[in-house]
Amino acid sequence: MKDSPNQPPNESPWPHRLAVALAAAIFPLIWVGGLVTTYDAGMAVPDWPTTYGYNMFLYPWQTWLFGPWDLFIEHGHRLFAALVGLLTIALSVALYRSEKRPWVRHLGLAAVALVIFQGVLGGMRVRLDARVLAQIHGCVGPAFFALAAALAVFTSRRWRAAEPGSGVVDRRVFRLALVTTLLAYAQLVLGSQVRHVSLEADATVFRAAVFLHLFGAALVAFHALLLAARAGSRRSGDAWVVAPVQFLAALVLAQVALGCGAWVVNYGWPAWLADYPWAAAYVVARQSAVQAVVTTGHVAIGSLILATSLTVALRSWRLSARPFRGASLSTLTWEAAR
Repeated sequence: MKDSPNQPPNESPWPHRLAVALAAAIFPLIWVGGLVTTYDAGMAVPDWPTTYGYNMFLYPWQTWLFGPWDLFIEHGHRLFAALVGLLTIALSVALYRSEKRPWVRHLGLAAVALVIFQGVLGGMRVRLDARVLAQIHGCVGPAFFALAAALAVFTSRRWRAAEPGSGVVDRRVFRLALVTTLLAYAQLVLGSQVRHVSLEADATVFRAAVFLHLFGAALVAFHALLLAARAGSRRSGDAWVVAPVQFLAALVLAQVALGCGAWVVNYGWPAWLADYPWAAAYVVARQSAVQAVVTTGHVAIGSLILATSLTVALRSWRLSARPFRGASLSTLTWEAAR
């Protein structure tokens, strides 16, 4: 008996499992990479792809685990990145073996290409000791995380079972989610400008970067709240969409708090609070544990906001009232239903 149009086809569960595992591994990798930047440990290992002349995987574990902290996190970042690369290859192989949709297999290959590109960027950052490559490396990581999240959505049973253009979700939810995703990535790029600003840069450049970052934060928060309000309406009450929207709203609120905290732990309290004793007595402790956790958390949650908003955009697009006509996304939607 044939499967009904709304029935998920009987296919291997491994592509979805590996896509979820990949996304789950990338998030802590972003944390570790953020710690490398926070502690300025990017040059703790001056060679690449070797580690002090050793094969990266054969570097003495005693030296790694019990050596200097900056060496620990930098070498650990490399090992974790290698694990993510292997997971990406495994996902691509699983897609090639069992996935019937060509565009999903192509996305798997794109993920392999992107993870290789990201690894080379990280290596060139070390070989050339170039801060701008560290900034690009920090912007590609969240994009790769978002791609992994998208693959987890595309390989899920719910995606296959959903009827495209069913009208279960208000199309405006998709539009808001798409705009939120674009704004979230632009905000990550602006944040990288603040995080990687050169010590020799003019103060005006830094102030402009901070102002644009604050403006971007306001836009992301505004659209996330609009999205939460729209998705919570009766017409858009599908839990597959509403649950990640609620998670996104909580992430944005946490990110605003972390952003304020990151400013305080890095630059102190604002001047207009200097008259208060508790603000005047505060001293910034460079590379302290609190500074590292708050600043790195702000970076990591920004990436999670991007992946979550893209997940909402894809799920709401799948269930929105009118699929695109004549666009590549339309082709993708209808092809996915086969």
